[in-house]
Amino acid sequence: METFKSIDDILDFAIQSEQEAVDFYTGLADNARSEDMKQVFQQFAKEEMGHKAKLTNIKEQGLYEIKKDKVTDLKISDYVVNVEPSPDMNYQEALVVAMNKEKAAFRLYSDLADRAMNGDMRELFQSLALEESRHKLRFELEYDEFVLREN
Repeated sequence: METFKSIDDILDFAIQSEQEAVDFYTGLADNARSEDMKQVFQQFAKEEMGHKAKLTNIKEQGLYEIKKDKVTDLKISDYVVNVEPSPDMNYQEALVVAMNKEKAAFRLYSDLADRAMNGDMRELFQSLALEESRHKLRFELEYDEFVLREN
C-alpha cells in the first residue's frame, strides 16, 4: 500500500482514483452498443468528474470539510453476482458494476483511514469513504427501484 506523507499526497491519490473511474466509465460509454447504455455510462463518468473537481478544489483551496453523516447500507451489492464490464451490458449489469466499484473505493478509503499516520489524514480518508458510500447507496437505490421491484 502506498505511503502518504501529507494531505496533498492523499488528495493526489484520490484525484487520480477518480480520474481512473472517469476513464473507465467513459470507455464503457464509447463502446456501448445502445444509446441508453451510452447515456448511463456518460452519467456515471460525469459524476466521477464531479468528485474529481471537488477533490481538486479541496486541494487548491486548502479547505476540506469533514462530514460525520451516517449513510445507510442496503447491502444489495453484497448479494448480486459480480459482473465483468463489457460494452454490451444491460442496465442491471451496469448498476452492479457501479455498485461494486463504489464498494471497492469505500473499502480502500476505509483501509487507508485505519492506517493513517495522523488525525487529519484519518479524517480525510473517512470523509472520502463516506462519499463513496453515498455513491454506492445511490446505485443500490437505483437497483432496488428498477431491478428488484420489476421482478
